Amino acid sequence: MAELIHVHSAHVWTSRGAECEARIYGTKREDGTWAGWLEFHPVSDSGRLLRTGQETSQPNRAALEYWAGGLEPLYLEGAIARAEHQASREGHNVPQRSDAVGRAGAPTR
Repeated sequence: MAELIHVHSAHVWTSRGAECEARIYGTKREDGTWAGWLEFHPVSDSGRLLRTGQETSQPNRAALEYWAGGLEPLYLEGAIARAEHQASREGHNVPQRSDAVGRAGAPTR
């Protein structure tokens, strides 16, 4: 099940100008390691949820929290661009929110 790890204080914007809040999620895998990814939630009701593929693999939750807390705004800008590109390849399907729906594993690229 996906767990919210960190909400970044810096907001980022999509290529269409929608302001988004960056949230880092993770899930514990069967081998005990953690997979992490980012989700970009629109600040307003307009816009769509964007999600990256797996961005990191960490040995435990504490390491994932440390990684998430160290992300700089420049990294977020690159991540939202990757998420937009992935969404365009997938035909603009809007993923379900990780904070509302549990899931077995992290998204794949």
